[in-house]
Formats: sequence, structure tokens, C-alpha cells
Amino acid sequence: MQDTPSIRFGIAPPEVVKPENRLWPRLGRLLAGSLARGQAILSSLVSLPREDAFALSLIALAAKLAKADGRITLDEVRTFRSFIEIPQGEEKNAARIFNLCGQTTDGYEHYAKKLDKALGSEPMADQARRNVLDMLFHVAMADGEFHPREAAFLDEVARIFRIPSAEVAEFRARHVPGSWSASLVLGVSSDADEQEIRQARKRLAKENHPDVMIASGMPAETIAVAHARMSDINRAAEEMLEALKARTAPGL
Repeated sequence: MQDTPSIRFGIAPPEVVKPENRLWPRLGRLLAGSLARGQAILSSLVSLPREDAFALSLIALAAKLAKADGRITLDEVRTFRSFIEIPQGEEKNAARIFNLCGQTTDGYEHYAKKLDKALGSEPMADQARRNVLDMLFHVAMADGEFHPREAAFLDEVARIFRIPSAEVAEFRARHVPGSWSASLVLGVSSDADEQEIRQARKRLAKENHPDVMIASGMPAETIAVAHARMSDINRAAEEMLEALKARTAPGL
């Protein structure tokens, strides 16, 4: 395997910059202390508050996934950067944490389990797990390739998150080249009628609305991915409605 390059996070575009918080420097000091004592990064999670454990586990999973095919690319880092909240001025701390997590020998399964635990069992917790997996698919596909080790990584995370295989197939349909399926994205049969198609889009639009997620207390890092998902949902609905119109046109 190639050595992991040192990653730098540039200043985010204005629409990505969020109000300042102290999470990143706090995590940076925590990791530095763990490494100075010769401890693995995973051991730092034991006494972390839930919010911090969630953030560190999410960073670690993304870094390890980016490394799964043997190297971390800038496209993968940029994709992760587009979803995670990094306040302006904390880019160096964020990059340091990402690099440290990408180099550790701790298994990604442990981080997935910690993240699963941090998300808890609240009503929207399963939706948050799906959003995390969706984000990881974005990272995996950022370099345009879906490596077998990335596929195995994502399948195992889905298993730990208790996400059904049918839903994992929907993620693949949206993300993996050559796997697109409008019916899988909407969760309907390929011969669904107009009412079924429109009802599916309405239901998914409600489930993925940012206001609903925020009101439910979903972690901010898992919400941004819903915007990209809605684009796929709308595309799938329009494709199925057009196909239905063509099938039922007079004279056909």
C-alpha cells in the first residue's frame, strides 16, 4: 500500500462555513494526548461525550474508507469536506484528525460500532445511520471507482448499522456506475403506476427534508447528504413518470 499523504483542508466555500464551535481543537488535543501516551486513537473514544464520540467516529470511518483502496485521494477528501461541519479557522485541526485516523491500525469496524452506539435509538436514529452510509458511498465514489475493498467496507458498516440489504441495494443504485435503477431509488416496482410513483416521491421528500431532520435532533453532519439524495429521488421519479407516459400513450 502507498503511504497516506498529508491532507490539508482549504477554507470552505461560504455556504459550507458554519458558526464557530470548539469541537475540532478539543478533538485535536485529545488525539495528541493519546498518541503522546502511546494509546490508540480508538481508546480516546471511551470517555468522550456522545457528540464528540460521534464526530470522531465519523471522521475515522471516512478516513479509513478513503484508505481502503490503498490511497487517499484529494477528491475523496473534498467530498468528505463538503458534508462535514468544519468552522472557519479550524481547517488545520480537521486535517490533522483526518490524517491521524487514516493512518491508525485500529479496525474500521470498531469505529462503526462506536458511531452506531453514539447515534442511539431515538426515532430518527436509523435515518441518521442511513445518512452516514450514504455519505460514505459519496466518499467511496469520489475518485470515480468502486473498489472491492470499498464495497466490503460499506457492506460491513451497513451490517453493523442494521441496514437491510434492500436499502444497501438502493445506495448502490444511486452511487455505483452502471447500477442506476429508478425503481430501486424510489422503492417501488418497475411497473408502478402514477399514484405509486408520486406517493413514493412525496414520502421520501418528507423523510429527507432538512427541517424535519433538524427538528428531530439529527446530527448536522448527517443532514447535508439529504440534499444530494433528493436530487436522485426527483430524477428517478421523473424517469419513471416519463416511461409510464410512453408505455400508456395511445396507439402503443
